[in-house]
Amino acid sequence: MSELPSTEIDNPKFEKRFSASKLWQKVKSSAYIAGRHTTETALLLYYTSTAPATPAWCKTVIYGALGYFISLLDGIPDLTPVLGYTDDLAVMLAAIATLTQHITPEIRQQAKAKAEALFGSVEDEQ
Repeated sequence: MSELPSTEIDNPKFEKRFSASKLWQKVKSSAYIAGRHTTETALLLYYTSTAPATPAWCKTVIYGALGYFISLLDGIPDLTPVLGYTDDLAVMLAAIATLTQHITPEIRQQAKAKAEALFGSVEDEQ
């Protein structure tokens, strides 16, 4: 399984909480527990942050949301059955709602393709 490409973080204050390698470790360790939707949402945000046209303010929102996803300090601990990743997903969905105009169809396809590589295609699940 290949890792996510690294990205330069425009705002150094986020480097302690977010990095591509930390995100990839989180995805690999918790993809099946967090679920496909949560994982694909994280990938969608990540790929949006790597797009050259994404403005700095959007990247700041993305790094904050992904930093929360990576962090062990959550409103609801990730190990809590059923509810563990609901707060992470809510934070990431709020970030997506804030910057939806910067998420292109190509970025959506890239995140979907990576999720399919991790989970298999949706058709395989049915």
